[in-house]
Formats: sequence, C-alpha cells, structure tokens
Amino acid sequence: MKFSQELRQAVEDSWNASFHHPFVQGIANGTLPLQCFRYYVLNDAYYLSQFARVQSLGAAKAADLATSNRMTVHAQGTYNAELSLHETFCKRMGITAEERAAFQPAPTAYAYTSHMQRVAYNGHLGDIIAVILPCYWLYYEIGEKLQGSTPEEPIYREWIEAYGGEWFRELVQEQIDRLDSIAAEVSQADRDRMKQHFMISSHYEYLFWEMAYTLEAWPAYK
Repeated sequence: MKFSQELRQAVEDSWNASFHHPFVQGIANGTLPLQCFRYYVLNDAYYLSQFARVQSLGAAKAADLATSNRMTVHAQGTYNAELSLHETFCKRMGITAEERAAFQPAPTAYAYTSHMQRVAYNGHLGDIIAVILPCYWLYYEIGEKLQGSTPEEPIYREWIEAYGGEWFRELVQEQIDRLDSIAAEVSQADRDRMKQHFMISSHYEYLFWEMAYTLEAWPAYK
C-alpha cells in the first residue's frame, strides 16, 4: 500500500463528514445562505495567502531545483487561479478592498494556518506536502462529487466547476506522487509525523466548513 493510500484510509470518517456537511451540501443544492459563503470567502482569502507562503517554504526546502520550481509554480497557482476566483466572488458580493484589508480571520482559519506554518518552519518537504495536501485532495474529491449539481446561484456553480476540473486533478496527483516518493525514502518516525500532520489538517478542513456555516467569531468579553 502506498503511503498516500494509508493516509486516505485514515481520514475516511473525517472526509465523509466534510462531504455531508451542510455547507458543502448547501453549495450543491443552492440552499447555503450567501452570508455564509461571503464569510467563507473572506476567511479563505486569508487562508490562501498563508497557504501560498507555506508552498513557498516547500520550494525553499526542496532538495533539487526541479522540485523547487514546481513548488513555486504551485504557490503562483494559488494566487493566479484561486485568489483570482475569490476576486470575482468579492465583486459579486460587494466585498470591498477596505473590508478585506480590515478583516480579522475567524479562530479556525487562524488556527489552521498557524498549524501549517509551524509544520512548514520546523519540518522538511515531506512534512510540508503532508500538511497542505488535504486542502488539495479533499477539494478535488468534493468537486468531483458535486459535478452535475446545478444550484441556481451562479457563484456556487463556478465554485463547483473550479475544483472538479482536470487542471486541478493534475495538481493534486502531482503532490500525491511527490509525497509517496518522499515517504519511501524517510524513516518510520518521519512517516508517522507526516501522517499526523495530514490527519490534523483534514480535521481542520471539516472545521473550516463549520466555521463558515456558523459564522464563527472570536468571543467577546465585557
């Protein structure tokens, strides 16, 4: 069994919970309140800005120039593809540049990105791929499952199309293959640590849907 297959089995319950979360299902059937998606977009824009930094750290820690180049391409893709999609969503939902600049991420978004950054600064490239891969892989599987869904809201249709496309599948498979190659060369202790990173990120993916669906906020103290 490949290391990636072991990881996928380990998160079966977590990912099934994401597939059936009311946020995801609400995108598919068009019932998700737009205020929830708006909050998701604001937090995801913050998340992706940190995600690209983690990808760039992967480029810096790569052992060869070809891998460094590919990790850099992935970081550029985060900006060019995903953040540009968010720009479109922001315009349609009336999110101004000033609102985005002043926005403070929700606790889950802040915690998830902090988890990724800690792993990236302290670990090697295998740790970095393991901690970011659930975001790639889970979104692709969700995009695949939602293909054929026709919500009336055009924003939701565009979101589904973005993550179920062939271009995204190729990026996901590239990172899966890279992680399997690294896992074959490192120690069991490394693999155990990488598996833990992957599982924690998978749990945060579920919490990210919950964060947006419930409009999670920091507690207010009087």
